[in-house]
Amino acid sequence: METIRVMIIDEHPLFRAGVRWAMEQSGTCTLIAESADAMQGLEMARTHTPDVILVDAYLLSGNSLELARQLRHFSPQVAIIMLTEQEDEEQLFQSIKVGAAAYLLKDIEAEDLVKAIVNVSQGIFLINDNVLSRPHVASRVLRVFREMATEEEPEVTPLYTPLSSREVEILDYISRGNSNKEIAKSLKISDQTVKNHITSILKKLNVNDRTAAVVHALRHGWIKIHPEES
Repeated sequence: METIRVMIIDEHPLFRAGVRWAMEQSGTCTLIAESADAMQGLEMARTHTPDVILVDAYLLSGNSLELARQLRHFSPQVAIIMLTEQEDEEQLFQSIKVGAAAYLLKDIEAEDLVKAIVNVSQGIFLINDNVLSRPHVASRVLRVFREMATEEEPEVTPLYTPLSSREVEILDYISRGNSNKEIAKSLKISDQTVKNHITSILKKLNVNDRTAAVVHALRHGWIKIHPEES
């Protein structure tokens, strides 16, 4: 197995040193470049072509969101993890809109950071569980994607989806804000059958909740966005 090529753009030397140590200890990741400056980091990313880039969400040397957008523009396959010292709902939403794969707190344990890097390098879209555990936040995340859908096509339209047609159909209902009971009624199946399908979906997509599953499916173009009903 090839090691995952990681780059970090962060202005704090001690934090970069910690990430460097975590990468050295991991056995699965290699820190190939690091920068304390946004513009320099952009140029280094072009030169080194990392698999995953860690970006401080609050760089003083430049706009972190714009940096992430530019990184994704010239290298769509790169996975970006935004790192923050404190949860910020607006920063989370904007990070999703520019294509970040994960939004994590800087107090994350080294082994958990490595796991996140491995996951995003495999195309798994992560969102901080503590943020998504709040229903109103989860609802707003979906609303952001609905707004995005009116502006552009999904980033990827794969030939293959790991989900069955029924599972895709259920995700489509979830994206419209339907509860398990409402989905069961619409599809004329039992509540337990809906729950079983959702359990299967979460397992296949390696995500922890319904919202993360919908976000993952939307980003890959597996389901379409429907205008919100008034």
